[in-house]
Amino acid sequence: MAISFKGAHFPQDIILMGVRWYLAYPLSYRHVEELMEERGVPLDHATIQRWVVKDSPLLEDAFHRRKRPVWVSWRMDETYIKIKGQWYYLYRAVDKHGQTIDFLLTKHRNERAAKRFLTKAIRRHGVPETITIDGSAANKAAIEGYNEEHGTTISIRQVKYLNNIVEQDHRAVKRVTRPMLGFKSFHAARRTLIGIELMHMIKKKQMRGETEDEGRTAAELFYSLAA
Repeated sequence: MAISFKGAHFPQDIILMGVRWYLAYPLSYRHVEELMEERGVPLDHATIQRWVVKDSPLLEDAFHRRKRPVWVSWRMDETYIKIKGQWYYLYRAVDKHGQTIDFLLTKHRNERAAKRFLTKAIRRHGVPETITIDGSAANKAAIEGYNEEHGTTISIRQVKYLNNIVEQDHRAVKRVTRPMLGFKSFHAARRTLIGIELMHMIKKKQMRGETEDEGRTAAELFYSLAA
C-alpha cells in the first residue's frame, strides 16, 4: 500500500529527499534546511523534523514487507542514546553476517527491557538457534526466561569477541545520530531511530527487490518504499 502524501504542502519527492538526507547522513535539521534552500526550496527545519517523525514508521512498514530473511545465529547488544540530556538504551541485534535483525529504544537497561526486545525480534523473524551476548546478566536472564515461558531452546553464548560485529554495527547508527546533539523527546527519538535503522538496512542490501530494482541505488530503493 502506497504512503499517502495527501494534504502535504510540498511535493512527495521533496519530502522524501529531505527525510532521506537526514536519516542517511550525519546532518542536523538545520543542515538539511540549508541544503534545501540551496536547491530553491525554502522551508523551516521544524518542517523536516515533522516529516521524519511522521513518515519513518510508515516507510519501515513498507520495508518489512520486502525485507530479506535473516540467519538463525544472532548477536545481541545495546548502546546508548541521549534524550533531553539523559542516556537511554537502544537494544540491537544482527545475525552472523551483520544483517540487522531488529532494534528497540528503551528507558531502562534490565531483564524486562531485554525480554521486550527479544520478543519483538522473534515475532518478526522467528526463533533463532543461537544468541551471542556479552557478559550482560540481564540479557542472559531474558533469553532464559523466554525459553522457559515459550518452551524454546535458544542456545546462549557469552563470548565477547563474537559480539564485535554488532558493536561495530552500532557505530553506523551512532555516526548519524552524533550531529543531532541529543533528541528532545522519547517519541521523536524512537521514530527517528526507526528511519535511521531503515536507511542502514537498505544500505546493507537487506531489501528484497523486484526485477526492475536490480542495480538501483540505496536512495532509489528508499524512494520506492513510498510508491
